[in-house]
Amino acid sequence: MTLQAAASPIFEPARLLPIYGEFDVVVVGGGPAGLAASVSAAKHGARVLLVERYGFLGGMGTASGVTNFAGLYGRKNGEMQQVVHGVVNELLARIDALGGLNDPQDGMQGRIRVRSYDVSAFKCAADQLLVASGVQMLFHAYAAAVVMQGKKIAALVVETKSGRQAVRAHRFIDCSGDADVAHFAEVPFELGDGQGSGLFPTTMFRVGHVDAHDALAAVGEFKAINTLMQQAQTDQPGRYNFPREGAILRPQKNATEWRANVTQIANAHGVAMNATDARQLSDGEIEGRRQIADYFQFLKAKVPGFSGSAIVDIATQIGIRQSRRIRGHYALTGEDILSSARFSDAIGINAWPMELHAAGRIDWQFPRNWESAHGRAYNDLPWRMLLPMDVNNLLVAGRCASMTHEGQSAARVSGGCFVMGQAAGTAAAVHDMTQPLANVNVKELQALLRQDGVYLDNDTT
Repeated sequence: MTLQAAASPIFEPARLLPIYGEFDVVVVGGGPAGLAASVSAAKHGARVLLVERYGFLGGMGTASGVTNFAGLYGRKNGEMQQVVHGVVNELLARIDALGGLNDPQDGMQGRIRVRSYDVSAFKCAADQLLVASGVQMLFHAYAAAVVMQGKKIAALVVETKSGRQAVRAHRFIDCSGDADVAHFAEVPFELGDGQGSGLFPTTMFRVGHVDAHDALAAVGEFKAINTLMQQAQTDQPGRYNFPREGAILRPQKNATEWRANVTQIANAHGVAMNATDARQLSDGEIEGRRQIADYFQFLKAKVPGFSGSAIVDIATQIGIRQSRRIRGHYALTGEDILSSARFSDAIGINAWPMELHAAGRIDWQFPRNWESAHGRAYNDLPWRMLLPMDVNNLLVAGRCASMTHEGQSAARVSGGCFVMGQAAGTAAAVHDMTQPLANVNVKELQALLRQDGVYLDNDTT
């Protein structure tokens, strides 16, 4: 191949691709949605391949250092309770058996509840779960293209250390987070908030060797770290330049180790970094680590319990909250979150509020009936949000499913992703392989989900 001038594109000759394998269901992305999709499809008898870009599973929860499951718990009849069940319960049990699962932790004055975990335990537990379920895994592989046959994906093209290969399947489930497979299949999508920005991403980090007694006493409450940040800026104007208002600083299972969620990554134009742009993604990784180094100086100097601490881990990649969202048969909206919407084609529950990471701040919006002692303060997730336009054998689950900017700010978290993934995997495995997925019998799907432990809230009180 002869190179032309630098500004000219390069022609890549066509080539025959070896077939890696043929499967019933291929899932792309090993985060909560991909985990649940793969396990569910395999348990219902499908031959399943899970394609993952890293050498481990967990998605943003491991690669981006999120270290907690959000959205598993919701408020019903005045009490917080777990409302997301199914595959996630098996995963939680395996993490707990490895000694890596914390008790539930409340925040925001009791309005949210999360479960934090040890990242290494999550990785090992996820491996165990998928191996036990009979899922075949292909690590260190990127989705690179699709081969279309009319309105169906005939094969997925992947880049691997063994070279470019193709995978054939009857069904494909896009749990990539960025809707990569759907994008290759030319499914229409939306990006960000429609005004040139989106939910700002964050680079997470963990701090070890913390004096747990002093740290817990100083920043045990959600707002305490915010007060310390404000005081530092007042005492030393210009010394500390925080990327956003406030921070989320929480102890891990070992209270001498804390996770820090404080950075906020903008691009050169000051808007949210676009995670589908290679240059912006590269620049953002550098900027995230710069912000971490700056913030750590504040922790050591101004926050009790952190004077002798050290950074023990910076996440493998930036934590992406939002990129492409497909246009499906229904788009979950912000109003659906606020009104605790019900749907006749419900596949499970989203129990997380709207969490809008805007420039320099986080805007939280909770369901309007949050304070009520009766009823529920969470919404259904509808089957239709997993169905992309114009591709008959593709489902999309996770943060790239069909949602508006506001709706996605809530349902993107792990609880909603587990729900979407389990529904997608179950439907892909049991539906007639010759028929479009849009023809799935929703009542039969709901019955199977209930049978497999998924909570579908049919109580109208």
